[in-house]
Amino acid sequence: MSETDAIPEFKSKGAGASDVGITNMSALTSGPGIKSVREVVAIVLVAVIVIGGTEALLNIFAVPQYVLPKPSQIAVALVTEFPLIAPHLGHTLIELFGGFAIGASVGLILAAVITQFPFAEKIVTPYILLLVTTPMLALVPLLILRFGFGYEPRIIAVALASGPMVMINAATGFRRVDQAKIALARSYGASTLQIFWKVRAPMALPMIFVGLMVGSIFGLLTAVGAEMVGGGFGLGNRLTSYSSMIQMPQFFAVVLILSILGILIYVFFFLMGKKFASWEA
Repeated sequence: MSETDAIPEFKSKGAGASDVGITNMSALTSGPGIKSVREVVAIVLVAVIVIGGTEALLNIFAVPQYVLPKPSQIAVALVTEFPLIAPHLGHTLIELFGGFAIGASVGLILAAVITQFPFAEKIVTPYILLLVTTPMLALVPLLILRFGFGYEPRIIAVALASGPMVMINAATGFRRVDQAKIALARSYGASTLQIFWKVRAPMALPMIFVGLMVGSIFGLLTAVGAEMVGGGFGLGNRLTSYSSMIQMPQFFAVVLILSILGILIYVFFFLMGKKFASWEA
């Protein structure tokens, strides 16, 4: 193939072009980003009103700590108990990263296979639907019986929960590619593999990042649920322990940590999408 017949590259727009974030691809990530200091001030102000209002109402109505602790008590518990919670946070992150890496890898491979080979889709799809509709926590006791109370059953549960989410969104992205671009690449003599890597994969990046985001959040929820079912470590174990001893400030401190983890996951994939997929196919 001569140099003039080279397959054209379909890249993202430059810095001066209009920017469409991956947030336009999913209801979970909808809405514009922060664009002004005024918006930041408004967000902080709302947070102060909500937290301060909650503190005031709990004081006025004298709500017992074991029913609902004050935000100040939760903050104190977070600071004082964090040295004890930190090792369990590490265990949860190991389960999340390990299971998500396995699930996301398998999900992306399956998405590529079923979009290129329709016969494989007919074989794989029923099992993917079975995984999507089956609560992974229901399988955790069986996994514990087989693999014990260590990392293995939790990592497997996270992989089973996150993999289908990644596969479904990635497959949707691979299929939504403009057929005109595929036809253009074929007119330049591109093979099926070249079309996939140079056309389908780049154009599917927005949906792939959405799948990774949703899959990682599902994986986090599954990891915590698996820790609550069995085992002596992890943030889920701390939730069970604190609730059984009616230590509600500590309980909500762990919930706050989990919420921060979820926000960090969202921010990470949002920034990745802004950098590598700030456009739509």
